[in-house]
Amino acid sequence: MSQEFDYDLLIIGAGVGGHGAALHAVSHGLKTAIVEAGDMGGTCVNRGCIPSKALLAASGKVREFSQTQHLQEMGVHIGGVQFDRQAIADHALNLVENIRGNMTNSLKRLGVDIIQGWGKVAASQKVTVETADGEKTYTAENILLAPGSVPFVPPGVEVDGKTVFTSDDAIKLESLPQWIAIIGSGYIGLEFADVYSALGCEISVIEALDKVMPTFDPDIAKIAKRVLLDSRDIESYAGVFATKVTPGAPVTIELTDANTKEVVEVLEVDACLVATGRVPYTKNLNLEAVGVELDRRGFIPVNDSLQVVANDEAVPHLWAIGDATGKMMLAHAASAQGVAVVETLCGRDRTVDYRSIPAAAFTHPEISFVGLTEPQAKELGKSEGFEVASARTYFKANSKALAEKETDGLAKVIYRKDTGELLGAHIIGIHAADLIQEAANAIAERKSVRELAFNVHTHPTLSEVLDEAYKRTLETA
Repeated sequence: MSQEFDYDLLIIGAGVGGHGAALHAVSHGLKTAIVEAGDMGGTCVNRGCIPSKALLAASGKVREFSQTQHLQEMGVHIGGVQFDRQAIADHALNLVENIRGNMTNSLKRLGVDIIQGWGKVAASQKVTVETADGEKTYTAENILLAPGSVPFVPPGVEVDGKTVFTSDDAIKLESLPQWIAIIGSGYIGLEFADVYSALGCEISVIEALDKVMPTFDPDIAKIAKRVLLDSRDIESYAGVFATKVTPGAPVTIELTDANTKEVVEVLEVDACLVATGRVPYTKNLNLEAVGVELDRRGFIPVNDSLQVVANDEAVPHLWAIGDATGKMMLAHAASAQGVAVVETLCGRDRTVDYRSIPAAAFTHPEISFVGLTEPQAKELGKSEGFEVASARTYFKANSKALAEKETDGLAKVIYRKDTGELLGAHIIGIHAADLIQEAANAIAERKSVRELAFNVHTHPTLSEVLDEAYKRTLETA
């Protein structure tokens, strides 16, 4: 530990990334402090991953028990299903408070100093914090920025937090509108569509790009549209912008054709959720004090080691992780980045392998992926001179899925034809979020599908959908 500074490591932002970095730092003997202006746990714990999964779990039970024909086919008979909206909302709130408390206690127990206030970079190795008692200054051998992100609200959209709102307000589940429009068909939009549809709301999903779920692998998106949208009381629009959204009763939404720029329809709905992605929460960090300019989207520029960059040079002793870097806007990616920075500070240089980081949408059924989509893999193959192939298997042929009567689903693996290296895996189906980890570990080790095809999987389990996909690659070898 350094004697020249107040701390060896001072972290600005106590989200999942900052928390993970702090825990790893103290475990390696670094005197550590963490600065947080809001709630401990950041977006994930308070307004994102955690409360949304609580809502999905509760609404998923309503959906499951309401599917009487499905249950009767298994010999199970259930009467009318009832639910309490406020109790579901309280379930999410209680989970947030529990996890937030656990995170705070874990930091205190291990000796991490928690400083409440808004942290700014004052100079190299110096931070000022605006606290309730005035401004205080701290020095640190290294400073780690983990400010996170906030929902993006497009121009022309007026948010009132009641009838037009972002995911920050949606997780409170203060009401169940009869008809709700959801702008955006990414993970956030799909998950809330799942919640609202299970609880009886009519839904319109609005996507500006030419097809819904544009970032998903095409094969997955095709099934997801059929299972998650078309089979439910959900209409979808693609290739239109919500150019003007006005709160009220009703909420009015002007839909403009993405190509012609003409207004093609005006929706009148009871509420509107704006799920158009997130932007970095990087304003007012005073990075100009050390010569750092944010990029045009507001992200903090970093190199592969996550050192903050100014004028193409790393700024000494200044690091950044998480959503604010724009590398991969996932809580577990931020945590991995935080650990990597601490490892580097301890003399064990480490970078993050983003291709091997999985992601999931916790819809019913779930969607997960890791690595490249097939179009991305083919683009890479074109530039590097190799051919790409893929193999698919379906849940309807899996014994465990048949036993559960949950057979909607697909597992797809994408690989190099020459070496067999696994480049990507995409799954839609029951427990897809858990199944993807096997493929993520394989990509991290740059495994060949021809090797993976000989791994032994427990029978009967859902994991055999990946086992079968690997084995099908041998047919093209």
